[in-house]
Amino acid sequence: MQNGAWDWQGFQDYLFNEFLLYGVLTTIGLTAAAIAGGLVLGAGLAMMRIAPYRAISIFAQFYIWVFRGTPLLVQLLIIYTGLPLATGIRFSVLESALLGLILNEAAYLAEIIRSGVLAVPAGQTNAGKALGLSPVQVMRYVVMPQATRIIIPTLGNSVNGLLKTTSITSVISMEEILRRTQILIQERFLVLELFAVAAIYYLILTTLWDIVQRRIEAHYGKAYSKVQIAESY
Repeated sequence: MQNGAWDWQGFQDYLFNEFLLYGVLTTIGLTAAAIAGGLVLGAGLAMMRIAPYRAISIFAQFYIWVFRGTPLLVQLLIIYTGLPLATGIRFSVLESALLGLILNEAAYLAEIIRSGVLAVPAGQTNAGKALGLSPVQVMRYVVMPQATRIIIPTLGNSVNGLLKTTSITSVISMEEILRRTQILIQERFLVLELFAVAAIYYLILTTLWDIVQRRIEAHYGKAYSKVQIAESY
């Protein structure tokens, strides 16, 4: 900002700045790792949630209740600053960011997966059992292929949201887009220009993911349509 006016030169200089572009890669990496880890943990929690064993189901419910009911910001601060003080367990900034994002995202993905599984008609499960399939085989070959079509749209929205949620990790000095933007602001004092650049980066990432998501949904929707057409004959 120069004399209170918008600095176009400063805005253009940082629009393709290597320092910020590295932050973009970090944001993408955090998002991919959090979704991958969250899916694995979330799938396990979803299966525990619908398990016939009460103790296991209650544990999963409690986990989901805690991580969905408390802010991610608080969870990150507990992991990064609280655990070292209380227990002596210390994680690096990257480890804390990944752990917090995965644990938090798993709680939401668990409910997405559970709702998708429960949306599959019970008759499908019974048919699989009648064919002699084990519970694991029924889940793998009968339930999950149908549940996936239901899960994907909501899962895609979670990825979109997570791309922006990673900005919260800046509070523990994780150098993703927002943190690197703040560092440059402290050095260059181009507040509005640099925040505008950061906003553009987030818009580009979410727009690109939206294109990918639509293609994935179209792929699974096409497969389902073919099944419906075959069943109509």
